[in-house]
Amino acid sequence: MSELGRHLKEARLQKGMSLDDVQEVTKIRKKYLEAIEAGDYKVLPGSFYVRAFIKTYAEAVGVNPDELMEEHGNVPAAPVDTTMETVIQKRSRKPETERNAKWLPTLLMWTFPILILVVIYLYATSSMNQGDPKQADTAEMTSATQDPTKVKPSATAAGGVTSPTATAAAAATAEAGATATPVPSATPEPSASPGSVTVTQDRKSGKTTIYKVLAPAGGQVQVVIASTGVSWLEVYKGENSKGEKLSFGNTKAGDNLSFTLDSEGMYIKSGYSPATAISVNGQAITDGKTSSRLLLELDSGTNGATGESTTGE
Repeated sequence: MSELGRHLKEARLQKGMSLDDVQEVTKIRKKYLEAIEAGDYKVLPGSFYVRAFIKTYAEAVGVNPDELMEEHGNVPAAPVDTTMETVIQKRSRKPETERNAKWLPTLLMWTFPILILVVIYLYATSSMNQGDPKQADTAEMTSATQDPTKVKPSATAAGGVTSPTATAAAAATAEAGATATPVPSATPEPSASPGSVTVTQDRKSGKTTIYKVLAPAGGQVQVVIASTGVSWLEVYKGENSKGEKLSFGNTKAGDNLSFTLDSEGMYIKSGYSPATAISVNGQAITDGKTSSRLLLELDSGTNGATGESTTGE
C-alpha cells in the first residue's frame, strides 16, 4: 500500500465510511477506490484519471487534495503525446493557409460594395437633416417643452397669479397634515437573542470536543452551519453517530443548514472544518482542527431549546 493510499484510507476510516459509502458519494467504482488505496494505478483506465480520481476521493473524505498531492509527489502525471501533437500541427498549417488564401478575394469583393452603400446612406441622411429646417425647429420646441427647467410658471386656473402668502400657507397646511398623520410602529417578531445563550467549551472525550450550552427556559437554541466550500458533514441528534441522522453528505459553497438543539444534544462531524462555520445562536464555535468532532449539550437545568431539526439552504 502506498503512503498516499494509506493516508486516504485512514481519513475514510476516521469518518466511519466504507468503500461503498465513498463509491456512492463520488460515483467512482469500488475497484478503482481499492486500487488507489493499494497504490496500484495500473488498474485505473488511464494516467489522466489517476489524479482526477484521487482528488475526488480526497474531497469525499475531507482531505485537502492539493496538500495531499504536494505531500505525496509519486502520483503519475497525464502523458502528453508530443509526437502526435507535432504531426497534427504540421498537417493543420497548410490547409489553414490555403483556406485563408481562397476566402480572401471573396471577402474583399463583398467589402467594397458594402462600404459604398454605407457612405451613400450616411450622406443621404445628413442631407435630409440639413434641408428640413421645420423639422429641426419642431424637435427643438419639443425638447424645450419636455425640459421642466425651461418651462415658465403659468397663471392659476382662475386667471390670477398665486401669491407668495398663499403658497406659504398651503405649504404650512401640508406640513401640519404630514406631522399629524400617525405612523404605525412595527411589532418586532420574537426571536432568540444571542446574548441570552451562553456556549462554553466544557471538556474533551477522545477526539470529540464537548460544549455546554446554557439557555433560559422557554427559549430556542438554533445551530447554524454555513458552508464556504466542499466538506463531508454529518449531523446527528444525541451524543454520537448512533443517534437520529439529521444531515449526511458533502456540502458545497453557499449551503446553509439550520437545526434546533434540544435536551438530547447534537453531534457534528466536519471533514474539513475551514469550509464549515458552526454557530450557536450567533456564537461561533470551533476546536481549531482541520477535521472536527463536536458535541453540543443543552444544560440540564433549563427546559428551553426543544423542537424538531430543520434544514435549509
